[in-house]
Amino acid sequence: MPKPGWKLDTVSGKYPRSYSLGGAKVSEGVTEVRWSGGNLPDAFYDEFVFTSAIANELEPGKTIYFPVVQECEKGVHRWIEIPTGGHSHDEASEPAPGLRLLPKR
Repeated sequence: MPKPGWKLDTVSGKYPRSYSLGGAKVSEGVTEVRWSGGNLPDAFYDEFVFTSAIANELEPGKTIYFPVVQECEKGVHRWIEIPTGGHSHDEASEPAPGLRLLPKR
C-alpha cells in the first residue's frame, strides 16, 4: 500500500517450487517489496501493508516468515532470524516476523 511521498518497488522472480493458487500452478511472482524515500522519525511508527495469498500446499500449524531489512538514519536492523534446530523465536535478537497458519474451516 503506497504511502504519500514514498516509493514502492517490487522484485519478481522464480519461487523455490510451484504452488497451487485458485486452481492454477504458480512458479514465479513477487519475491520482494521495497518502500523507500520517505521520512519516518524514530519517535513514530507506521504500517506497511501488502496483500498475499496462501497456497494450498502450505501446512496448517507451520509458520511462514517474512525477513525484513529496516534501514534508518541511525543504522540498519536486519529482522531476518528464522528459528531452526529447536531454537525459539524468542531467542532471536532480531527475529523475522512470522505468520502461523491455521487449519482451513
